[in-house]
Amino acid sequence: MPTLEALLASRHDVAGVVTQPDRPSGRGQHPHSSPIKQVAQVHTVHVPQPERLRDEPFLAALRALNADLGVVAAYGKILTDSVLQVPRLGLLNVHASLLPNYRGAAPIHRAVMAGDTETGVTIMRVVKALDAGPMVSRVTRPIGPEETSVEVERDLARLGAEALVKDVDALSAGTAIETPQDESAATYAHKLQKTDGLIDWSRSAQAIHNQIRGLHPWPHAFSHLDGRRVLLLESRVEDSATKVAPYRNAPRDRGAAGNVSVGRDFSRATPGTIVEAAGDDLCVQTGDGVLRIVRLRMEGKRSMAPREFLAGHRVATGHSFA
Repeated sequence: MPTLEALLASRHDVAGVVTQPDRPSGRGQHPHSSPIKQVAQVHTVHVPQPERLRDEPFLAALRALNADLGVVAAYGKILTDSVLQVPRLGLLNVHASLLPNYRGAAPIHRAVMAGDTETGVTIMRVVKALDAGPMVSRVTRPIGPEETSVEVERDLARLGAEALVKDVDALSAGTAIETPQDESAATYAHKLQKTDGLIDWSRSAQAIHNQIRGLHPWPHAFSHLDGRRVLLLESRVEDSATKVAPYRNAPRDRGAAGNVSVGRDFSRATPGTIVEAAGDDLCVQTGDGVLRIVRLRMEGKRSMAPREFLAGHRVATGHSFA
């Protein structure tokens, strides 16, 4: 959206906007236009919506736009050779990573999940190989330790739109400089799957925290508690100096199982064990450190803070996520 809005506000004419077909949504599953289509229609811009990019009627309509340059921003489909050959000056892509790192479908999420402290946007020429074209410009941005993919994506969209307009200006003036990518340094950000959300509690608290914020708003990190799937929406890594009460109110009859013993040092608990479950505190032992759960949601229910969650569920210190 910011990319289209920036181009519409620039000195360049937007000949057309290609977007995905209207999809059913809502309770009645009626077809709804995307925000991109709605903005384009407000500006009376033609909006082709092909099901398949290789269909000849669409290609004929694309040629009829007589556009000098194409711009791609989060379209969601791989462009065909026929499409790449249409604009006289080719196509530019607004890619949300510092290429050649994180080529592919989920660069923002993968960067946050990896605990990266910096990301950015690359404006690159579209070629047949995935995100491998020469770079026109790159803009960097830090990633805060508590930021989610939503916050990073929102800001990168703005930065990318600003950078793109400058590059289109340079391209039209013949002053743009294109720099080849270093293929040996390329990494890939594979498409997200629901299975990416399953938490391995043997990992460190920091790694799980990065997973939780990286998979927000979809598909969310999750675990199981008493056989029920729980989505973990927000977390904090406990400072090593913070004292978590060791198994306060721990059930005594679980000590014999070797999983919990009253008063035992919480740092020696099995990963996944809840080491604090009282009031606003819901803390879980990991393979390295303690993770504080700030917001969570039982599948099919609304999100809630620990106090409300604990009030409505029989969860106590010593219970375990799995």
